[in-house]
Amino acid sequence: MADMSEVIPEANHRLFVGRLFEIVRNYNIKVLMPTSGFDIYPYSENRDKLAEMGAYAVVSDRETLEICRDKTLTFQCLSNKNFVEVPFTTTYPDKIRAFPVIAKPQFGKGSRDVLKIEDESDLRYMSSKFDNMIFQEILPGTEYTIDVLSDLNKKALMAVPRIRLQTKAGISTKGKIMRNDDMEITCMKIAEHVGIRGPCCIQMKESPEGVVKLLEVNPRLGGGTIFTTLAGANFPAMILDMVMEGKELSSLPKVSEITVIRYFEEVVIRDDVKAEELSDTFPESTVLPKTHSLG
Repeated sequence: MADMSEVIPEANHRLFVGRLFEIVRNYNIKVLMPTSGFDIYPYSENRDKLAEMGAYAVVSDRETLEICRDKTLTFQCLSNKNFVEVPFTTTYPDKIRAFPVIAKPQFGKGSRDVLKIEDESDLRYMSSKFDNMIFQEILPGTEYTIDVLSDLNKKALMAVPRIRLQTKAGISTKGKIMRNDDMEITCMKIAEHVGIRGPCCIQMKESPEGVVKLLEVNPRLGGGTIFTTLAGANFPAMILDMVMEGKELSSLPKVSEITVIRYFEEVVIRDDVKAEELSDTFPESTVLPKTHSLG
């Protein structure tokens, strides 16, 4: 879908930054918008060097990234603030007073290794298998993702909540945009307090009493940001306006309450077709009929 493409090392590889600089120079890149939980770190650490090359990296400072990455720091940063509710959270198994609880990695990503602990026996087994886990009260209610956009000076501009109706590997595959003034104001305050520059997505969930509590802050565009775009708030386009045009967004877009369902599309290519023979539009003689599977 891109006009040009390059193959680069993984974000934690020693050659990543050098290759990044090379690509920025070769293509005269002006704006960088990282979208994963991995490349935000080298982009942030090299913001000044990239700026000297004429490329603006829309990413938060390393201190903010660390607050968001380490869930214990996230809750320490926000636990005493009167604008947000946080769940009971501890890294110490002996502080757990009631079961069940949720155990998750302190530095987790994409819902990996999230476990439900039913009793002391489960707790002992989990503690013997995993390190660096945190324990939280279970929040069984509705789950929300809130996309928040802040300006380049870390002032929160707008927030767009959606209900997570279905997720796969931590990514929303079905969701409903819903406006909620209280939730939007809360998430904008969260973004400003932790120091977000540009986009972030915040996860929240309801307690048994219906209280919406914070789960995590992801300092980047979320995997479901397209939901917000389809509802009327195109965060990447707004970021480009701020960076390239130096605009202050005096008026914000109107957001519609919509439901979005994502699905996979399979394209099957016969084995006897060589890669170099494929064009932008596949000849019908070489491609089997497409099938669609609901996500």
